[in-house]
Amino acid sequence: MEIVHSAAELSEHLDGAKRVAFVPTMGNLHEGHLSLCRIAREHGDAVVTSIFVNRLQFGPNEDFDRYPRTMEADRVGLEREGVDVLFAPLEHEMFPTPQVYRVQPPPLADELDGAFRPGFFHGVCTVVLKLFNLVQPDVAVFGKKDRQQLKIVRGMVQQFNLPIQIVPAETIRAADGLALSSRNNYLDAVARAEAPNLYRVLRGIADEIAAGRTDYANLEAAGRAELAKRGWKVDYVAIRHGLGLRIPHPEGFDHPNLLIVLGAAWLGTTRLIDNVDVTPRDGWD
Repeated sequence: MEIVHSAAELSEHLDGAKRVAFVPTMGNLHEGHLSLCRIAREHGDAVVTSIFVNRLQFGPNEDFDRYPRTMEADRVGLEREGVDVLFAPLEHEMFPTPQVYRVQPPPLADELDGAFRPGFFHGVCTVVLKLFNLVQPDVAVFGKKDRQQLKIVRGMVQQFNLPIQIVPAETIRAADGLALSSRNNYLDAVARAEAPNLYRVLRGIADEIAAGRTDYANLEAAGRAELAKRGWKVDYVAIRHGLGLRIPHPEGFDHPNLLIVLGAAWLGTTRLIDNVDVTPRDGWD
């Protein structure tokens, strides 16, 4: 595996590649990230993974400085997965001058996670677009755990006519259901034991919808209440249509297996997010 830090080096090492598959990350890699690299290998003859902690997507009171930097362990994991190029750009490579131009994402960026992290998706889209311009991939792989990000990045690619196929990857979970995340490292033993209840609550709501319930507001409120009772500070529990993340029709006209349940909540100082698809029952079309 080649490790490069500049656009010139990256271009040199990708010269001659017929189909480039790309996995953008912020490092501190876990099995979820590595599974994206394996999927990328299925879609390209050259696999590039980037590691760049993007300060543009961190708010003023968020954890940019304490975000774990684990480059050596990340390198070992990527080499084990057969990644061809690790692109680890330096700050001045990504921001040679102050970043005064920003991508303006759609109104969806101000809902769900965006409502609690103002400017987050502006920062995500701006740096992802810069990475796309530098890597010039044919395929890019994004995890479904960050469902809103996946939807917004896919829309950006379509609207800017970028010749990139966005491939979604299923969420990788621990044995107890907790979605793998770099921020899980912040959890102490007590919080780690409690953390799977976010998935349990979202899964329970999805099962209720699968069983025929359409009183979505009541289900959302019950989910928030259950988490709050367990000591979580809840940002949102929301039922949305999976394709556009729009609010479902209040009369229950949306087919249940097109719906997903999303949630974000705090355990102490650690914010966790997750989402669950409504699983079709036998007999559904």
